[in-house]
Amino acid sequence: MLITPGKLLAKIDSPEDLRKLDRTQLPQVCNELRQFIIDNVSVYGGHFGASLGVVELSVALHYVFNTPDDQLVWDVGHQAYGHKILTGRRDNFHSNRTYGGLSGFPKRKESIYDAFGVGHSSTSISSALGMAVASALQNHHDRQHIAIIGDGAMTAGMAFEGMNHAGATDSNLLIILNDNCMAIDPNVGALKEYLTDITTSQTYNKFRDEVWNMLGKMSNFGKSAQEVVSKVEAVMKTAILRQSNLFESLGLRYFGPIDGNDIGHLTEVLKDLKSIPGPKLLHCLTVKGKGYGPAEKDQTKWHAPGVFDKITGEIKKKVYDTPQPPKYQDVFGNTLVELAEKNPKIVGVTPAMPSGSSMNIMMKAMPDRAFDVGIAEQHAVTFSAGMATRGEVVFCNIYSTFMQRGYDQVVHDVCMQELPVIFCLDRAGLVGADGPTHHGAYDIAFMRCIPNMIISSPMNEQELRNLMYTAQLDIVQKGTQAFTIRYPRGNGVMPQWQTPLEEIKIGTGRKIKNGTDIAILTLGPVGNYVTDACDILDKEGFDVAHYDMRFVKPLDENMLHEIFRNFDRVITVEDGCLQGGFGSAVLEFMVDQGYNSKIKRLGIPDALVEHGEPSELHHECGFDTEGIISSVRSFMHTSASVRV
Repeated sequence: MLITPGKLLAKIDSPEDLRKLDRTQLPQVCNELRQFIIDNVSVYGGHFGASLGVVELSVALHYVFNTPDDQLVWDVGHQAYGHKILTGRRDNFHSNRTYGGLSGFPKRKESIYDAFGVGHSSTSISSALGMAVASALQNHHDRQHIAIIGDGAMTAGMAFEGMNHAGATDSNLLIILNDNCMAIDPNVGALKEYLTDITTSQTYNKFRDEVWNMLGKMSNFGKSAQEVVSKVEAVMKTAILRQSNLFESLGLRYFGPIDGNDIGHLTEVLKDLKSIPGPKLLHCLTVKGKGYGPAEKDQTKWHAPGVFDKITGEIKKKVYDTPQPPKYQDVFGNTLVELAEKNPKIVGVTPAMPSGSSMNIMMKAMPDRAFDVGIAEQHAVTFSAGMATRGEVVFCNIYSTFMQRGYDQVVHDVCMQELPVIFCLDRAGLVGADGPTHHGAYDIAFMRCIPNMIISSPMNEQELRNLMYTAQLDIVQKGTQAFTIRYPRGNGVMPQWQTPLEEIKIGTGRKIKNGTDIAILTLGPVGNYVTDACDILDKEGFDVAHYDMRFVKPLDENMLHEIFRNFDRVITVEDGCLQGGFGSAVLEFMVDQGYNSKIKRLGIPDALVEHGEPSELHHECGFDTEGIISSVRSFMHTSASVRV
């Protein structure tokens, strides 16, 4: 079902079409754009609240600035749906986040209007500054460069690094701070409180309006008048707010706060800012979920609600006749509380993903022992390390893709110092519709090369619980190694998952099925594909053995000796990159020990896998049930496999 756009939106195939409209028509464009987003997401799913909140900002930016020559960088990208629709992707927007369709995030390969690919937060200021400096070097001094960043993304160190550099330049850079007091979950930390102080100071806001009007009136008298007003404005900001303005102290001209959902005033302000040189910041107040009542009231729930009834606000969930397996993150969250009730040393840490990781379960049950540190993965890791030095048992939960941002801290602050921090890597493997920016493809490879690191992955919910239980035992915590547990996004396989907790000996796997023809070694939940494949292969006369290795570091060497003594054909399966991953670890063992079996590795290839349902992506990469069956058949019927 294709969504019909409103009469004005239907005629906008590019920002150039938008700029042909009279300013009095912009409110109608905003209404039609907002409705088009609501209609599409209600039917097809996707991110929701963030884009609704910046409808006016999206329209104003493309109306005022000469895109794509002027460069817009949307931080993270959850907020860029309006931008996509206005830049020639309206008629294909229904394919957003589906296999073979539009990306859910800005993507350079997708459109010339997507100046920079995003997905991880807090990159917009640095990238836009780089563009601004390059434009100056190329003598394009009139080109505008705009970074649109949310207040949640401002908590990351990279945003401060970018502002610190920008303030020391004369670059033509405009930072738009989209302040809605939200990331996915409500924002935390001192910056949130600082922005609240600015937005609620009646004296400052009254003075701000007066200064803005004066600046507009005096602008006709030239640059000197603007400089005078700027100096007066800076002094008064400091005096009224009783503290130095953070952004001004970094060398950025600060304007605002203004109503970011007022298209008329917003357009005027952006037009004025075009004529003010140098780095500057416009503080816009917006409402996440603006224009759709339920999304305004429960902004976390409506960040990415899935398909819903736009009239009633009912989020549509599939109804099952039998109990269904839980999500892995919910197993983590509930098990963490269960363990913490028995072990008073356990604490939890997450960088701004309490609901996504289910750390919110512990935050509700034990608010003094669970910490949301904001979008700050580097800080999350070193903060965890600091607590570990004092004997706390730290479960640091970070999405696999975001663990990349804290990698130096894992090496330097945890493993080099021999601290037993427990890293729970959620969303490991191919995650689905969020695509390559969010796939957890590389954690096995980049974690297993670090000394003092244990790496494990459960095949099911029971194994996840047991690995968590094992990681917090005194005998493990008194050791010198960090402990990584990786698990995927989505549902598990065990409806009755609350099993008794049992210790797993570190570095031991388990034999799932005996066989004589070929051995399949798996790491993590992909082992369930092998279980299904074996049922079919048995009927075809293939006698397949299946080993769930559970640990990639340390490997179960006793089990591997048994395997290579008895099988000359071995297949490894992992939901991770093949380069340096689990299969590579098995190959290294085989070579080091002098074995000479044939090995076929299944996993994520050396390529960027695009977005789609996980099952579609697993099939594309060849390690779903069908791909495993096909590999066994071809392996058994050919000698073309590489012999190492």
